[in-house]
Amino acid sequence: MMIRWSRRIVLALCISGVVGWFFLSVPESVAEEMTEDRALALALEFGIDVEEVNEEIKEFLGLTKAEGVVVFEVIGSSPADRAGIKVKAVLKEVDGKDIRTLLDLGKALEKAMPTQNFSVATFEPAGIDDQGVGGGLNFHFVRVEKD
Repeated sequence: MMIRWSRRIVLALCISGVVGWFFLSVPESVAEEMTEDRALALALEFGIDVEEVNEEIKEFLGLTKAEGVVVFEVIGSSPADRAGIKVKAVLKEVDGKDIRTLLDLGKALEKAMPTQNFSVATFEPAGIDDQGVGGGLNFHFVRVEKD
């Protein structure tokens, strides 16, 4: 007898659309897990082509740790370009969230970009053009312009 009532309740919920409403009301960010491909797509939407810092990049840039995400290209007229983010900069923080991996960057950009205004902290290593001046931490204010 209990099974019949359970089936009737489930059938009634399905017919009334309550079950469908529950599944449709789950936020997309909860339903979709962050992947490296998705993180790279969000970075491109922001206006940068990036890669996680590995041992080779660490040595090339003279970093102390293989941690963070390095910028290889900044797309012109993008939010990243307007904020002053530079090639070879290592992304350390987006809107107060630490960036250690590409997935960290994707999650932070996913939350920050819809707000249209957020900050990005970058470490810019010293280069040959810096006349011996060491690299440093820079803060960039990002304003995303919407059509």
